[in-house]
Amino acid sequence: MSQNIYDRVRANPKYTELVQKRSSFAWKLTITILVVYYAFILVIAFSPTTFGQTIGSGVTTVGIPIGFGIIVLSFILTGVYIQRANGEFDDLNNQIKEEARSEK
Repeated sequence: MSQNIYDRVRANPKYTELVQKRSSFAWKLTITILVVYYAFILVIAFSPTTFGQTIGSGVTTVGIPIGFGIIVLSFILTGVYIQRANGEFDDLNNQIKEEARSEK
């Protein structure tokens, strides 16, 4: 990419909007999963009996489905990010590219 096109992209207000929105959204998802994960670890560390209780008369403890739920939540949040990236972020990206090409 030539420096001229690079400068036009960087000067485009939509580029700033894209970077801000994408970073903000990624941080929100990151903080969400970190809070959930560390809350899980803190409960294990300071109250191991909470997740150590068995479910019914079996050997499965409460911590197993909660841990599984955290893994599923990670996949869901990844899917949410992909959905938004393929929609809103790609649309903005394509607009930026078209504007940079048309300014030649």
